[in-house]
Amino acid sequence: MSNYKNPAGTEPPDHAIGRSRGGLTTKVHLAADGRGRPLAVLVTAGNVNDTTMMAAVLDLIAVARTGPGRPRTRPDRVLADKGYPSRANRRYLAARGIPATIPEKADHAAGRLRRGSRGGRPPGFDPAAYRQRNTVERCFNRLKQWRGIAMRSDKTARAYRAGIALAATLVWIKTDLINTA
Repeated sequence: MSNYKNPAGTEPPDHAIGRSRGGLTTKVHLAADGRGRPLAVLVTAGNVNDTTMMAAVLDLIAVARTGPGRPRTRPDRVLADKGYPSRANRRYLAARGIPATIPEKADHAAGRLRRGSRGGRPPGFDPAAYRQRNTVERCFNRLKQWRGIAMRSDKTARAYRAGIALAATLVWIKTDLINTA
């Protein structure tokens, strides 16, 4: 039986397919560096929201150092859109000492103002730094130049993630070749 006719959630978990507003989809959660190169990728079902996966994606970051030593796992700053401003994410970033530039949602600001002095201060926001947030969107665009990634033609999430890893490797190689020439 086709999946679109069977919304009861009988899709195997290794397929990472879930129902969202657009139908059965898969979501790619990604962290990119300042040059638009992917650092960490996580594939989930389409009904998994972004804010719950932020810590998991950031925990996957491991950038090798040029010399000896452990890989770098903490970014200099996190730039995220309005899909990520949960209290849990802000606490996670503060505990790891990572500055965050995440705009506050209107309903969060209204709730804070409604509580008056008990609502606390608004979270810090740097508009100049936030202008660089589009680098992750450009990274997605580079990865989706591959038709198989844009369409999700693989059956299992493992095979789809492998295609994303291959495309990410080529993005890294191409970026390094352009910048050394």
